[in-house]
Amino acid sequence: MVNADDFGFTRDVNSGIVEAHRNGILTAATLMANGEAFDDAVRLALETPSLDIGAHLVLAGGRSVRPPHDPLPATMSGLVHRILSRQLAIGDEMRSQAEKILSAGITPTHLDTHKHTHLLPPVLEAVARLSEEFRIPWVRRPFDFPMGAPGAVPWLWKALHGGMKLVRPNFHRVLKRHGCRTTDHFAGFRMTGRLRARELALLVASLPPGSTELMVHPGHCTGELCAARTRLKESREEELRALTSPEARKALDDHQVRLARFSDLDAY
Repeated sequence: MVNADDFGFTRDVNSGIVEAHRNGILTAATLMANGEAFDDAVRLALETPSLDIGAHLVLAGGRSVRPPHDPLPATMSGLVHRILSRQLAIGDEMRSQAEKILSAGITPTHLDTHKHTHLLPPVLEAVARLSEEFRIPWVRRPFDFPMGAPGAVPWLWKALHGGMKLVRPNFHRVLKRHGCRTTDHFAGFRMTGRLRARELALLVASLPPGSTELMVHPGHCTGELCAARTRLKESREEELRALTSPEARKALDDHQVRLARFSDLDAY
């Protein structure tokens, strides 16, 4: 499953995601209920039924979908503070986001969180409960399978990998307790902002057996995205080119990798 985050962020991101699906190898996207371009994303999703749609639950960045639509914390540290001080009802906020997506005529097949906030235990518990309550079975496991990150600082990724190993056992225990499903593998966290055609082909060649979710961030970098508060701007154009490149399709064929949607896995 090649899954694009941030569907609904801006209209140029939305158009890039749909192009990556129609002309490339993208099979899924996760929709931001509090995105500025939510309505545009819903329209595109309904026009493109072959694109698998999930929910990209947001607790950091933008505004709450619940009246009076207060700003959400802008950073992870701010989110932790709001959770510990009980200033943010994370379960209620994410439930309202899921309900907004459902009310728009979209039935999500999978869940993930903006900035991987469900690595935080309270957020994970709320996401798992939401998955169980709304019968949205698939939840992202944001733990990359071993592969170097191009241009990354080795010691930094080694430290991050060590931290991920500490939280992984509890992460899977919580998902299992609530009957959530997850792919066998995940990729893309270390490559965020660095995914190019060559790196994509190398990743496909190194995929382990089983199901893998590849997280990507394609888009067109025009006026709306350039004005938005995000570090991922020109890199979205690069990812779009990678996902629509002949090299990507050839790598899939050469290594007998089958593209799929989360909804395709429900039969297994």
